[in-house]
Amino acid sequence: MTEQSSAAPRLGEFLRARRTAADPARWGFESDRHRRVPGLRREELAQLSQVSVASIARIEQGRTHRASKDVLTALADALELSGEERAYLFVAAGRSTDDDGRRSPGTPHDDAVPVALAQLVHDLTDVPALVLNRRLDILLWSRAAAALFVDFGLLTRLDRNLVRLAFCHERYRALFGHQWESMARNVVAALRSQADRCPDDTALQALVGELVIHDSLFAAWWGATTHPVSKPPRLTCHHPTAGEITLEIHVLRSEGHQRADLTLVTCAPRPNSPSQQALRLLLEGIGDVDRAVAG
Repeated sequence: MTEQSSAAPRLGEFLRARRTAADPARWGFESDRHRRVPGLRREELAQLSQVSVASIARIEQGRTHRASKDVLTALADALELSGEERAYLFVAAGRSTDDDGRRSPGTPHDDAVPVALAQLVHDLTDVPALVLNRRLDILLWSRAAAALFVDFGLLTRLDRNLVRLAFCHERYRALFGHQWESMARNVVAALRSQADRCPDDTALQALVGELVIHDSLFAAWWGATTHPVSKPPRLTCHHPTAGEITLEIHVLRSEGHQRADLTLVTCAPRPNSPSQQALRLLLEGIGDVDRAVAG
């Protein structure tokens, strides 16, 4: 599925979820047992936003993914969306929230990885390695990472994100067994740290808004007062064919002026350990695949 084809359903599902979650009484509409569906009716949202019922229906049914900025603004104002929810509405529609139509700060615009960093990942033949931006999008990965975790090349660019993988990808979640919660909490804390440093990153806000709505655990952890990051020195994966593989986690931040927002994460088993042997056998089984693939 292409990113364009998945945009319309994401936008429609989000708008419908916000409409049905709204309290009609908040806007002076009757809220009683005679309503067949919860929340605002389309006709009521149309009245509040001055957007036609037909336009709202088209968006919710996934028949359009390029609603105009005026329409999106009117719907966001009518539903009193939060900043994060509003950002997600615009990003799901492929729009910037800038008035002049230019990209807003933090909107994905350049997935290029510096040549030296890309070469380093390419040379990490037997080591699972990922290059992340501040939104924890996966921009580059080693063949070992694809073999051990998930084939990132089969995912849409939108879904190549550590947060979405941790909360929305069942196979990825299952790899970590009882360690999933610890791993996921650290992912949330890392994203919170980036959000605090880059409050104008609307794409990051949109990601948060999406997950707050769709995952109650993410919403609870994101709303916590403190977000301590205690990266585990080791993480054990339960691969369906290779078995249990324990990895040492190392996080290196880019200091170069080209892309100072990038992070290199390596996950290496201890030398001469059963985990290293299991990973080696897994890699031998996948044949000659490109060792690093750019998104």
